[in-house]
Amino acid sequence: MNGDLMVTEGEDAPDFELQSHDGEAIRLSNYRGKWVVLYFFPKAFTSGCTRETQEFARLWNDFEGRGITVFGISTDTVSTQRRFAEKYGVKFKLLSDHNKDVSRAYGVLRLTGTAERVTFIISPEGKVAKVIKNVKPEEHPVRVLEYLNQVTK
Repeated sequence: MNGDLMVTEGEDAPDFELQSHDGEAIRLSNYRGKWVVLYFFPKAFTSGCTRETQEFARLWNDFEGRGITVFGISTDTVSTQRRFAEKYGVKFKLLSDHNKDVSRAYGVLRLTGTAERVTFIISPEGKVAKVIKNVKPEEHPVRVLEYLNQVTK
């Protein structure tokens, strides 16, 4: 792990195990062989994070149809993630990084104790293929899908 520096393209994606909104233990290394989208978001139920998550949910069939796994990660509790997923009909897993270890490992933990809005696209080999940051929440999922459409043809 690289301290407080953000993980960069070409590096191994730090492995982790987090609990999903539906109580499942998710270990990143179990998804080797697949493209994985890890989108970190600051806080469930805030306007930007809601728009971003709704857009990922709207595009879910496009990701799933290409065999791409999507995980949303924030420092919210499992119960908050569950309510957020239920309210907005999220079909992918929202992961609770309540102890902030994964946000710290990826270098996205802000001084406020929440995660920065950054997406890491992980290749089937477990490497960070792309880092997407500084985006508007509603445009973010579209940019992720555009990138994946280019590299997974």
